[in-house]
Parts: sequence; structure tokens; C-alpha cells
Amino acid sequence: MKKSTVILLVLLSSAVSMITTHIAMQYFYKPEPTIVREVQQPMRLANYVLPVNESGQPVDFTYAAEATTDGVVHVTSKVMPKRTNNGYYNPFYDFFGDRFWGWGVPPKNYEPQPNISSGSGVIISPDGYIVTNNHVIRDADAIEVVLHNNKKYSATLIGTDPSTDLALLKIDETGLPYIPFGNSDSIKVGSWVLAVGNPFNLSSTVTAGIVSAKGRNINILEGQAAIESFIQTDAAVNPGNSGGALVSIDGKLIGINTAIASPTGAYAGYSFAVPSNLVKKVVYDIKEFGIVQRGFLGVTIRNIDSDLAEKDGLRDMKGVYVEDVLRGSGADEAGIQPKDVIKAINGIEVNSTPKLQEVVAQFRPGDKVKVLFERGGKEHVVEVTLKNQNKGTELMTKSKAKVLEVLGVEFSEVSAKELKELGISNGVKVTRIMDGKIRRYTDMRENFIITRIDKQPVYSVDDVVRLLENKKGGVMIEGIYPDYPGTHYYAFGI
Repeated sequence: MKKSTVILLVLLSSAVSMITTHIAMQYFYKPEPTIVREVQQPMRLANYVLPVNESGQPVDFTYAAEATTDGVVHVTSKVMPKRTNNGYYNPFYDFFGDRFWGWGVPPKNYEPQPNISSGSGVIISPDGYIVTNNHVIRDADAIEVVLHNNKKYSATLIGTDPSTDLALLKIDETGLPYIPFGNSDSIKVGSWVLAVGNPFNLSSTVTAGIVSAKGRNINILEGQAAIESFIQTDAAVNPGNSGGALVSIDGKLIGINTAIASPTGAYAGYSFAVPSNLVKKVVYDIKEFGIVQRGFLGVTIRNIDSDLAEKDGLRDMKGVYVEDVLRGSGADEAGIQPKDVIKAINGIEVNSTPKLQEVVAQFRPGDKVKVLFERGGKEHVVEVTLKNQNKGTELMTKSKAKVLEVLGVEFSEVSAKELKELGISNGVKVTRIMDGKIRRYTDMRENFIITRIDKQPVYSVDDVVRLLENKKGGVMIEGIYPDYPGTHYYAFGI
């Protein structure tokens, strides 16, 4: 076969193949249409993008920082070691004498240096009132305050409230820059906040973060009356920040930085602040009365979990469950009962025991609050008159509070009916025993009725205070138990 004939056949075959493929594509193969869209995604440089607020504008921390740093101070407290009968310390030296001096024990005439601790404080008024943490100045023999401009002042301790770990100081100065109180109830989880303080003695340090939780209880404060409903943030807080300011981005005080959650003692992710609404009430009480006037609902409460909700047939797990109601309390008189679920107080939702305690702690004995609660699937609103720890509505005097704190008890009046049934003419009942002289030095039980103190008859709680407020030395308490015959005596020293 000629070469020209082979080439012609190849070309003819290729042409037939192309025609066949074209016919097949046109009549047999129907591909899905492809739509190409332009992606509206502009190119970005690898720079840091500022966080934005609800309006979409970048959050500016500079205003809050500039508005608050002058209102935060450095607080230094000095605690001198306490003398003993043999000098400043030493059981080892007292036993071994001068032979033990070679082991580093100082002689009896040695003057030790004070223990010094430091923290932060917040100026809350131009006339020199400063709030800080109680643990910053606890047991201090001298307190020094250094302002942002490095001026130093000796501070006077006006009062403390260990239940919230707050203390109020005063310096002799006027016209000071201060930080106004904000509304801590209006701060939401996710809100931007700044922590201002003196960590590691680094003055006027500002850090930023968000509110990561509210109403947090971390069981760091001691005592049965402790109130923990912290604002939790991720703003960096370290030793030295205690007593400093937690502020909103508009420069308002919304908390006092108090604690950190840390396995090392330094910042590890979360910090905790006392809410400003509670701070404001505590410091105003200390200024006006010298002590905190605390009102009580008179209920025993617990958080609601899925087991409790299923057991009691609750609609949801919102609110706080009432386990018991104290007889004669404001809650009792308003008709609140065990198994009720408290949903709100004065319109503020209370979905945890710390939150309920925080809200109630903002009121005094005699104040009235509206309580929204659920019973049997129906909601009810009642007005409750808060009472003091002795079921009265009168405000507590400083001397009365001091006596009750030293004793570590709560009292209630004994009704005329009970006095008659017991065959006695007077007395006050011990309804609660906490940490104090009575628990530490006697075996007194609750429900004991005190009839006499140092042979003087007792008719009221005021009588107890009158007989003990200036007492020094031994005390003899006489009384009876309603369920146990005979007169009982308890003695201890004040």
C-alpha cells in the first residue's frame, strides 16, 4: 500500500471519530451547568483587628484607662509581730536560752521588722474614702496609701466586712480623683472590662478582658455569713491587684478585684471581683453605722439540679429552691413555704444561691422587697420585710454587733406562751451557734434559753449586749433547755 494511501486513511478515520464524538456530546451527554460566583472577600493584611462593640465600631479602652488610673491607689499595710511575756517570740529561745542563739533565734531584746503586704485600693469619693479588700489590711498596725501621683498618706481604717472581704479607709485629703460606681447588675457575660491595680508593685497597671461568668462562688471566704457572688473575668489579675478596680469601658466601677483561680499563685486565666452594687451598700453602711446592716429573708436555699427538678416536678431549673423557712422570719410572715422556687427579687433574676445572697445583701433590716416565686407551677409575688439576724427590723448598733460576733451566736425572743410552759419569767433563746467564744469554750447547744448572765436577769438581746459589751474577764451564763430538765451553767472568758 502506498504511503499516500495510508495517510489518507488516517486522516479519514480521525475525521469520522471527531464527528462521532461531536454528535454524542450534542445529543446524549448533558453536563450540569457551572455557575462561577465572585467571592466578596477582600484581601486582608495579617494585622491585629480590634474587638468591636454592639454598634460594630472598634472598642476603645483608652478612655476607661485614662479615666480610672488616677482613682486607683497603692495600699501598703504593716503588721508588727506581737509581743509575748518573754519578748517578741520564741518558745525555743525561752526553753534553750542563749545556747539557741547560734541557731538563728534572736535574743529577747531583738526588735523584729514588720511584716509588710501590699495591694490596691479605689478612691470612691473626692474627700478621701478608699475601698479595698479586708485581706489587704487585716491586722495592720499601720496603713499607707500612695496615689497615682506618688503622694503618700497615712490611712485610717474606718471599718471592715469580712463576710464580703471589703474594707473602708480614709485619708486626710480633698479634691481627689475618684471612680464613680456603675451598676454591676447591668454588666453582661461577654462585656468588656478593665482591671486596674498594682500587681507585683507595678503601679497603675491596666489589663483588659471580658466578663466570663457572674454569681460565681469559689469558697474562698471564711465564715457562715460569707457572701460570694463574684464577677468572673479573664482580665489578668495578679498578687497586688487585690482591692483594685474592675471597670466598664465607660470608666465606671463595677467590681473590686479580690481573688484569682490559680495553681501557682499567679494569674492562670480567671479572676474574681466583688460586684459594685454590693460594694456600694457595704461601704455606705460602714460610713454611716460603723458596721454592715444586713437584712435576711429567713430561708434555707439550694441550687436546682436535674435530679431535684425531676423529683419535685419543677418546670425548669431556673430559680433557687427553698428547703426551709425560719419561723418568725420575713419570708415566713409573707407566706413563703418549703419547696417554693424563688425566681426573682425586685425584678432581678436569681438563678443561683450566690446571686440571691448578693441581691438580698444590698438591703437593710426593715427594707421591703418583692419576691417572685413559683409554687405548683404557678407564679406568685409577695412583699417581704427583711429582718436582722435576731428576727427584728431594728438596725444593729456597733456594740451589739461586736458582742454577737464575739459570742458567735444568734438569738430570738422567747414568747410569753413558751415562758409560761417552761415555768420561767424571762430569757432569750440561742437559735444558732457559729464560730465564737461559746462554740470554742463551751458545749452549749442551740435552743438553750439564757435566763441570767453573771446572776443578772436577761429579758432581751439588748440585755445580753448591755451586760457584756464592756465586760473583761470571766462570764457565767445560766439557763435551761426546753427539752432537758434542770438548770445549766456555762463559763468562759472575754
